[in-house]
Amino acid sequence: MWLVAAGVGVAALAGYIGFAGTHTGHPTGSAGPVAASRPTMPPSASGAAPTSSGPPEVFPAPGKVFIGLETESGPYDWAPITAFSAAVRYRPAVLQFSQGWAHDRFDPGLFDSVVAEGMLPIVAWEPWDYRSTGAARRNGAQPAYRLSRILAGDFDAYVRSWAEGIRGLGYPVGIRFAHEMNGSWYPWCESVNGNHRGEYIKAFRHVHDIFTAAGADNVIWIWSPNVTYIGAQPLKRLYPGDKYVDWVGVSGYYGTAGMTDYRSFDDIFTVTLRQLHGLSRRPIVITETAATNESGQQERWIRQLFRQLPRHRDVIGVIWFEVDKEADWRITASPRSVKAFAEGAAAKRYAVTWTRNTIPRTNRTNG
Repeated sequence: MWLVAAGVGVAALAGYIGFAGTHTGHPTGSAGPVAASRPTMPPSASGAAPTSSGPPEVFPAPGKVFIGLETESGPYDWAPITAFSAAVRYRPAVLQFSQGWAHDRFDPGLFDSVVAEGMLPIVAWEPWDYRSTGAARRNGAQPAYRLSRILAGDFDAYVRSWAEGIRGLGYPVGIRFAHEMNGSWYPWCESVNGNHRGEYIKAFRHVHDIFTAAGADNVIWIWSPNVTYIGAQPLKRLYPGDKYVDWVGVSGYYGTAGMTDYRSFDDIFTVTLRQLHGLSRRPIVITETAATNESGQQERWIRQLFRQLPRHRDVIGVIWFEVDKEADWRITASPRSVKAFAEGAAAKRYAVTWTRNTIPRTNRTNG
């Protein structure tokens, strides 16, 4: 928890649910971030280079909305990040990347490389083996990562190593722990893998409490379900509570797999956003979103995204999933989409710069 120190239907709905966002973050077998060949990032959205001097400010400031990015390799390869930023003429304020419990140990260099580029690091922290195949990959059939094992303390040493590592960084880090838990495709979803009702909340709190005990108070805890759909688990049975959550996230996509009808940003997100408002007044971040161009609708969807987003005043950030995976969600694959995104992101409300001494807006003690 970031503490302020100063004042289907899965197959049928595949085009709309966040399953397309399965593990990203680094290529299989990669040993570390590709730093030596990292291109220079373009200027920040405000036109100024990131700085950490001066008194801390709230991130994002009231009335502002940050735009973040997730790519296939995250901080392990900066070329796609730089290409996106240059194409849309916007420096993302956040970089989200994945780390899995089976293979990824805490590496401060990953986080430092993100911060060096003036971006808040958010790690999608996933208790599973993302290199698995078959049902273990598609349906979350990984008994080694049942929620009951997390609750039994089998992973406490691993969790504690991350807590101590993040505590030592000295700047905010977002942890999006065990996301899209209301679905059925990850081992931590209560509907699969031998899990039981009520275990997800307990597991979230258990992991959170280990960080608290380690003094890792620089964490922004993000609870991030998928947009609701027929057959999804009810959100109210999965929310850990405001004591354990700083930002509420949500994943949702427009695509063509399984459905052909076009759906706008509002069509995809509004019902879920209303449900989230009923659970918590924490700020909301669209932690994964994108649109394919398989039916030539990506440009239209992006323009509607920027028109409709201001209606949702509790949304403080949007993270675009710039990945060719299961579907091609990349903006950079379409010049028309690039133009639409660049024009939308140029609005003053998205002129947001992150620095390591900013205070995350949490609706606790800052507006």
